[in-house]
Amino acid sequence: LLRLMNVGKPGTGCTTTIPETEMTCLIMMAKEVFAGQPMMLECTAPINLCGDIHGQLSDLFRIFNMIGWPPTANYLFLGDYIDRGRWSLETILLLFALKVKFPENFLLLRGNHETTIVNRIYGFYEDIVRRFGTPRLFNAFQEVFAMMPLSAVISDRILCMHGGLSPQLLTAGSISILNAITRPLDVLNYP
Repeated sequence: LLRLMNVGKPGTGCTTTIPETEMTCLIMMAKEVFAGQPMMLECTAPINLCGDIHGQLSDLFRIFNMIGWPPTANYLFLGDYIDRGRWSLETILLLFALKVKFPENFLLLRGNHETTIVNRIYGFYEDIVRRFGTPRLFNAFQEVFAMMPLSAVISDRILCMHGGLSPQLLTAGSISILNAITRPLDVLNYP
């Protein structure tokens, strides 16, 4: 965690400070944490909601420095952690490390960029293969993304998700159907 918090300083890129084997271990630990949590998380206020990060590690640091680092502040992130930004790998690894260390007060939902078809198109795949010469880590990330929860309810009143309310969710009580979704969840993107 400390090494990830120093990424971005000169000579401290992720691939120079953290061995691939440690990254894989962290990814698998995150997978186990997500597997032990429901598809629809239940949390209580106060909690800080955060939208798309898209590999902007400096923005993530700025959020934590302004509001507080876990566990002094509770967080619910709504997805889209990777792609587009320069530091996608470092961003998702830091988020996973915080999730593993603080599983109950650091919550991560799956966004559309945590799907294979989207993160393959928008740069995550190319970034991993360029850095490591193999898609091995990319494939490991896909396994974790398939285990991530899709929604959260704050204090039994506020429904949170990345986007796209299903027309099948007609009443407040019908959202409990989200917990019936089995994992791993392969998300299909239709045109």
